[in-house]
Amino acid sequence: MTTEPRLLAVRKNVLKQNDVLARALRDRFRAQGTSVISLVSSPGTGKTALLERTLTLLKENYRVAALVGDLATENDALRLARSGVPVKQITTGTICHLEAAMVERALEEWSIGPLDLLFIENVGNLVCPASYDLGEDLRLVLLSVTEGEDKPLKYPTIFNSADAAVITKCDLAVAVDFDEVTALANIQAVRPGMPAFLVSSKTGQGLSNYLQFLTATLHAKLHVPADEASSHAEIHSGTSR
Repeated sequence: MTTEPRLLAVRKNVLKQNDVLARALRDRFRAQGTSVISLVSSPGTGKTALLERTLTLLKENYRVAALVGDLATENDALRLARSGVPVKQITTGTICHLEAAMVERALEEWSIGPLDLLFIENVGNLVCPASYDLGEDLRLVLLSVTEGEDKPLKYPTIFNSADAAVITKCDLAVAVDFDEVTALANIQAVRPGMPAFLVSSKTGQGLSNYLQFLTATLHAKLHVPADEASSHAEIHSGTSR
């Protein structure tokens, strides 16, 4: 008889199933030549505002689309649709994160043709999304200047599962007495070497460097060997880093 608590065993099984499906999604995306970027953050960080600006700027040169997850309403999807690119809402109900199966179902019901870039906006939560790989190439973790500099220290797991950090609402930094040096130091303390970008969706501050990083990194990832892609999948499983 196993001594492992049943709840832990069930969780391990759920995560294993998610990772298997996420790897299949990643293989599918790579075969289609589609790069996938997921965005995670707490509620109110400005995730949707940044994504709307990102989609609007990238659509001139790339075929882009977005999946957006929320517990309820289609408000974010309607807002992102203003960018003029295909957008689909995933309503999770009581589930506080997106899962690979949700992404797969959304894609099955969505005929949008070939894509260069697919963005996935996760449910606003800095805990559960860290453990669920969605088949993405890049995971961006956002924190806003209004949340304080210690967010990485409070939620190290999500920062360790991400590929880059984006500090948002920088136009408000002075008003909220945001300490940029401390925030960046905290990010590096949790995830040494991780790129970090300071941006403002309202003024456009920092967007050029942020977009250059996205496109350059994703172009490179499309040409990495399959074994390296598998390693990346393990990183996003929530058991590494």
